[in-house]
Amino acid sequence: MKNSTGEIIADLFQRYPLLKTCPVAAAVEEILACYDRKNKLLICGNGGSAADSLHIVGELMKGFLLPRKLHEDKQMKIKSLFPETAGYFIDNLQETIPAISMVSETALLTAYANDQAADLNFAQHVIGLGKAGDILIAISTSGNSKNVIYAAQMAKVQEMKVIVLTGRTGGNLKELSDVLLNVPADETYIIQEYHLPIYHTICMAVENELFGGVE
Repeated sequence: MKNSTGEIIADLFQRYPLLKTCPVAAAVEEILACYDRKNKLLICGNGGSAADSLHIVGELMKGFLLPRKLHEDKQMKIKSLFPETAGYFIDNLQETIPAISMVSETALLTAYANDQAADLNFAQHVIGLGKAGDILIAISTSGNSKNVIYAAQMAKVQEMKVIVLTGRTGGNLKELSDVLLNVPADETYIIQEYHLPIYHTICMAVENELFGGVE
């Protein structure tokens, strides 16, 4: 891991000393290994945690703090295939860090809840989209949300890693986690307040490793 990435993580702990118990570096390393394998992230949660899952995708799928110019070979192919609009594409499109939030597929979520079982919605997504080597980021303030637990169980079936964002105890998700980010809080809103700087730091760290300077 780059020195500058270590500094990003250290800054989190300086600003939020209570979060020093959370293995943020381990989560970053798992995610980097996932992308090194050309895999992706799937993310889920309920309520505010659903919003957090969308927020994470927003930081990963476009430039967050660093420029992400398209790779040269991609630029050349765009110029070859679409010379008239190549400049517009190259000036605006960015390299991405592949991530999918499973909370936004309204038609699938409502159809599956109506036809099958609402608490298996995320599990169904994992069965359809999850591949060996992918990572599920499972967000639950209690650690006991059934639909998130079922998604984590299916992630294990699909040979995926599971990173859990949760509260103090970890709940039942704790036993399914490869990396447990359980913040030292019990109230839902406080847990969510701690989750945000953690996932911002993870997104910054991963981006820095993939698109930042040498050190």
